[in-house]
Amino acid sequence: MRLPKKIRQERLKAKIEETPFITDEALAEHFTVSIQTIRLDRMELSIPELRERIKSVATDQWNETVKALPIDEVIGEIIDLELDKRAISILDITQDHVFSRNAIARGHHLFAQANSLAVAVIDDELALTAKADIQFSRQVKQGERVIAKAQVESIDRHRRTLVKVDSYVDNELVFSGHFTMFRSTDK
Repeated sequence: MRLPKKIRQERLKAKIEETPFITDEALAEHFTVSIQTIRLDRMELSIPELRERIKSVATDQWNETVKALPIDEVIGEIIDLELDKRAISILDITQDHVFSRNAIARGHHLFAQANSLAVAVIDDELALTAKADIQFSRQVKQGERVIAKAQVESIDRHRRTLVKVDSYVDNELVFSGHFTMFRSTDK
């Protein structure tokens, strides 16, 4: 049963506030309307498209900059960062990331997203991966969005930082890693 436009738009606004990184496609499926209807509703409500919402969230939450590597070398798009504490990035899996015969993401892309996020969260000019213990939980397919969340678990006096990174697709864990990072200065 289709919702009246006014009610649908109210629920659309609430859904986007609750899940700001949701795609128009997912919204269309959720509300059982066309993607064009979602886009028109967003325009009427002055809700920007997904990429603009991501940039807005990143701008609002980011007070610090990545130090350990150039931002354009981070795999995925960083949307949240608190140095030596936590970071979040998003990677949309495209045709460039998958095997052509089955549209399954190559594992090195998921690892690269997690590893570069572990480097980016370090508050130092130099951060290198000393050790990584990783586990893939399920295959990721073309068209899926991977949200990686890094959490600094410990910083020791021997220039080592332990960073845990969990990657999710629609709140389902698809990758997990513990990264022991070497930093150039003591904390």
